[in-house]
Formats: sequence, C-alpha cells, structure tokens
Amino acid sequence: MLSPLISELIDALRILPGVGPKSAQRMALHLLERQRPGGLRLTKALESALHRVEHCRDCRMLTEQAVCRLCQDGSRDDGALCVVESPMDVIALEQSGCFRGRYFVLLGRLSPLDGIGPQELGLPQLISRLRDQPSITELIIATNATVEGEATAHYLREATRALPLTVSRIGHGVPMGGELEFVDGNTLTHALSGRRPVP
Repeated sequence: MLSPLISELIDALRILPGVGPKSAQRMALHLLERQRPGGLRLTKALESALHRVEHCRDCRMLTEQAVCRLCQDGSRDDGALCVVESPMDVIALEQSGCFRGRYFVLLGRLSPLDGIGPQELGLPQLISRLRDQPSITELIIATNATVEGEATAHYLREATRALPLTVSRIGHGVPMGGELEFVDGNTLTHALSGRRPVP
C-alpha cells in the first residue's frame, strides 16, 4: 500500500531505540505531510553529525573536536575520575550538577558472550591514564546496576588495586520518593549492603 520510498523511510526510522513500526510510520507521515522543512533540517544535522562527531581522545565522550569541552575545562577537579558506560551517563551526571571531576566513557560494559572484553571498553587506555596522571587520586566507578555493570565494576577494581587510588562505587538503592513495598529484592539488597551511619 505504501510506496517503496515511504516504506524505506519507515524502516530507517525503526533503528532508533524505542521506535516500533507504528511510531516510525507516524513519524514518517508527519515529516512528509507537515514538516518537510524540519525533515530537511534533520537530514542536514544528522549527516553533519555522522561525518564530524568522533570520540574525545582523553575521555571518549562524543565531540566534533579532538578533545571535548569537558576535558578542556580547566575549572574541573583533576583529582576525581568517574568511569561511566555511555555518553548518556555523562549527560545525566552533568545535568544533575553533582560532579565536577573528569570522566572516562567505556562505551559499553563487559559482556564476553557478545565479544565485549577489556580491549573493546578501552580499559588499557584507562589504566594508562591512571598511571600517567598522578593528579588522579579517586576513581569513581559509575557503571549500571546490571550483571554486566557489576562485572565491569569488579574488573575495574581488580585492575586498579595496585595503583595509589581511592576507588569508590556509586550507591545503588531505593530511589527518592520510592516506597519499599514496590522496590525489587535486588535493589533492596544493594540498599542494605550500601548503608551508612546517620550523622
């Protein structure tokens, strides 16, 4: 029923996370019916980003420069390095305003079944950075609370044990506004094991 070009556009939109067949169809038809100028702008922005955006030489964040603006910022704390799984994690931490140190983006997590090992995550580059920059005194492991995220955190801890660093892991537990009866058992276990004294 749909022409080949429209079908191709719908299929192309489905590569985006969370976009199913109906959403892709709705987006495609909206662009063609009501937002052709917006669609052309989207095309130009996407093409430009895909050709020019790479990974930062130091932290592996996405940027169109050799070194991203976060790594260039001289006001940041050189003593704390936060290791995250993805650029989205950096964005979340930056939006919270709770961290002013440096970052290292793994671009994934250890998953031997998927062929993702230490090399793919840039762990040799991370270890080299920790050895070469004595100003880094604290490593904050901020991987997700998944099986792979925990395995990655454990690997990082073991790989950095001989270095003169304080290594910490972000807390996982009951979210603000959460009620215990609705929290799953694994989250409660993490919350209890990560408890701290009340000042």
